Amino acid sequence: MLQHFPVDGGSLAMDVRTADTAPVLALHGVTSHRRLWNWVTAREPGLSLIAPDLRGRGDSSDITGPFSLRQHTEDLLRVLDALQINEIIVCGMSMGGFLGVDLAVRHPDRVSELVLLDGGFPMAGHDKLTPEMVPLAFAPEFALMERTWPDLDEYVAVHAAANSLLSADDPLLRDYFAHSLADGRVRLNRDAVLSDAKDVFFGEPQWRELTVPTRLVYAEWSVGKDSSPAYTPDAVAGFEAELDCLAPSVRVSTVDHGTLMMSQTGAAAVAEVLVEVCGKRD
Repeated sequence: MLQHFPVDGGSLAMDVRTADTAPVLALHGVTSHRRLWNWVTAREPGLSLIAPDLRGRGDSSDITGPFSLRQHTEDLLRVLDALQINEIIVCGMSMGGFLGVDLAVRHPDRVSELVLLDGGFPMAGHDKLTPEMVPLAFAPEFALMERTWPDLDEYVAVHAAANSLLSADDPLLRDYFAHSLADGRVRLNRDAVLSDAKDVFFGEPQWRELTVPTRLVYAEWSVGKDSSPAYTPDAVAGFEAELDCLAPSVRVSTVDHGTLMMSQTGAAAVAEVLVEVCGKRD
């Protein structure tokens, strides 16, 4: 059920799905929105998910700034208070993983367990970025934002052509991209993307401060088949050795960063972990 919650600068849109499990606060990535969880909920309709369009995205795209991980954390605390939820499982994808870490480090009493999906820990290549390079990293997405899209088919086809692991015929993918658009325009705030990305790329690493039980699910590839991953098994082994609260991680084969969520294979792995976590906490 779609609900709206007042936050500084506007109203945060949130899909509140009550089902059979303890609730999970589901946080999407930097250019994404709440329909990212389509594949997981299709796989496991019994999961209770609270999934926001974070400020600057989707139905929350008109919320004014400031934009930062800390601001997102404050937004989420207001939502949890409004829902009278004292403690919750948090699952974050990509930037959502870094947001989940921020929430768990700043407010460990509000997070019972943390599930990170290809995010939350330093990614390969981040150390080579400079602030000046960030707009270039998102230039393809910004180019799509400058157009008016009269046809959903064309918008879906552009994304499927850019990544052969996506299926243009997937109805869940079509629903996802339909939510990205309103009147043919992409509902994504450029300033939100840049500010949040800079927090992820250049913010002080927080993962070593985690104390809540944490899981990491990560993809074999980064962007496309056979590409270098965001997290190598060696890097993940290093995180596990250094962080006592990090459980053995799950590597998902034959998916990349995007299809870790936006595919049947990736969604099956993510859903299995969430069902296990929810079952343990229930």
